[in-house]
Amino acid sequence: MHHLCALDDVVPGEGLRVTTTSPPVAVFRTEDDDVYVVDDTCTHQDASLADGYLEGCWVECPLHESRFDLRTGAVDQPPAKKPVRTHAAKVVDGQVWAELSTDAPNLPPGVAAGVAGGAPS
Repeated sequence: MHHLCALDDVVPGEGLRVTTTSPPVAVFRTEDDDVYVVDDTCTHQDASLADGYLEGCWVECPLHESRFDLRTGAVDQPPAKKPVRTHAAKVVDGQVWAELSTDAPNLPPGVAAGVAGGAPS
């Protein structure tokens, strides 16, 4: 398990980019206080999903409006065609932890794992 952040660092209804992993991940906290962790790069183009619009368990990419299901990584509208990689999240004593997936990330063309997701936050 990898420590990502304190739960209080993530505002309900928003995402937080965490750059201590490669590629970076985004921690999302829904209005219902559920926590999800996904790779922080849209699979269509190099955009931070943490900067996207969160509605329920879906995040919308801030560039071209593809939406990803935070529970499964599935994409529901173009231009993205590939799912985003998800990670098992757990909150323990107010801290967010994740078991990072060993599957290969679905990064957009021309983006390497160590530099995905734009500028660090």
